[in-house]
Amino acid sequence: MANHQKDFLFVLIKSLSKSEKRQFKIFASRLETSSNTKFIELFNILDKSETYDEKLILKSGSIKKVQLSNLKSYLYKQILVSIRLNIPSQNIRYQLREQIDFAVILYNKGLYKQSLKILDKTKQQALENDEKYMAYEIVEFEKLIESQYITRSIQGRADELVVQAKELNYRNTISSKLSNLSLQLYGIMLKTGYVKSDEEYKYIDDYFNKHIAKLDESKFGFREKYWFYNANLWRSFLVQDFLASYKFAYKWVKLFYDNPNMIYLNPVFFLKGNHYFLESLYMLKYTSNFKKYLSLLEETIEDPKFPVNDNIASLAFLYVYNNKLNLHILEGTFAESEYLIPEILEKIKLHSEHLDEHHEMLFFYKIASIYFGNEKYNECINYLDKIINNKNLSMREDLMCFARLLSLIAHYELGKDYYLENHLKNTYKFLIKMNDLHEVQKEIIKFLRNLNNFYPADIKKEFKKMHARFVELEKNTYEKRAFLYLDIISWLESKIENRKIADIIKEKAKLNSR
Repeated sequence: MANHQKDFLFVLIKSLSKSEKRQFKIFASRLETSSNTKFIELFNILDKSETYDEKLILKSGSIKKVQLSNLKSYLYKQILVSIRLNIPSQNIRYQLREQIDFAVILYNKGLYKQSLKILDKTKQQALENDEKYMAYEIVEFEKLIESQYITRSIQGRADELVVQAKELNYRNTISSKLSNLSLQLYGIMLKTGYVKSDEEYKYIDDYFNKHIAKLDESKFGFREKYWFYNANLWRSFLVQDFLASYKFAYKWVKLFYDNPNMIYLNPVFFLKGNHYFLESLYMLKYTSNFKKYLSLLEETIEDPKFPVNDNIASLAFLYVYNNKLNLHILEGTFAESEYLIPEILEKIKLHSEHLDEHHEMLFFYKIASIYFGNEKYNECINYLDKIINNKNLSMREDLMCFARLLSLIAHYELGKDYYLENHLKNTYKFLIKMNDLHEVQKEIIKFLRNLNNFYPADIKKEFKKMHARFVELEKNTYEKRAFLYLDIISWLESKIENRKIADIIKEKAKLNSR
């Protein structure tokens, strides 16, 4: 599991590739007369260590405790400088920033026309790649140079720069407003969760419409469209409007596929958009499109032009493998999906420094769901226990809740009555503490508590009653999301018909195939 409390310098060194370490040592040797300087020695000690151990560093003898703090800061900075100098040349943002730096150097030397020439060329590149914030910075610098009346530029230059500045400022303001709205909606999601009533729905709708009322989508460029779709998507998630989620996630993804150069310039936004789109397809059980776009996502990531770094690699793993599991859960192909589990566990270790606990636990829940579908209840319970015993998931009470409920059902399937009773008590206490307990959760716990009180001859009749109750609840806008976490209806049908849950889900998947 990721340890996010490690020493920053140690984590940075451990994140370096072999080539980056080699480049740093070459870079460092140029800075000092000897490769045995203290900061290089500190680098070598940390590079060889499995964990950060200050005592081990001081034991070397050449580094004193009073020096360590400053030495670590200096080493940290030099590693970043070394990486910065070796950034791949195809990274357009670094190219633009480098050209702006060159223009500043020329300006400071009094070579104004040369500086303006570089700025004009760089500005065109920035606009072509929709880097409007950087383009605005360039225009402001051009205005600074022209305002000193030292270039005697052609007539109309001042008006041209003023118009450009106004246009870029307007577009950047729109992007900023929309990104703020998106972040605020995400904040509401974390604070209060999904809407649970018509009153909450109206509040979110009014809040959203008030912030976009004066915006004209027809005038948007790429970045404004991106943030507009992003904000609409969060609004859709909040009010649990799955069709709207699908609509705006699709627009988000299509925006990138229609502008392929933006995929390579904004890979994180591209990956996130695809994840939300696939999640929307999963919620709508739109299997054929799910397969199509998951396959397209994998092809794009494997394209040699697609950027590669630690952050992107971790996100690609997270989104691709989450959705691979989702596809198997959607289709009921649990047996066919087990090959993914060791692969996922290995990749979780590989990317542990870049994954938060929530995403690790989400993987464990889906793995547990796979084992449950395969009727391997002990394995299912083992993975659910990793979630239930985790004390750091207070922000995701829904995940904790459904892990406990699925664990209860798995214990019931195993016939462990003693453990079931104990788990029922603990789960009931946990659910009472939850702030957003839904009817689905209340009904599941009530049903499981009463199961042992039914005569054997009456159990199937009770299953049928609960099935009818849950079918009605699934139609409720504010309850239907719960069934995506836990397919209680298919489980009840498997008990009523004395069939495997995998077969029930496979049949439904064929009927729903679109």
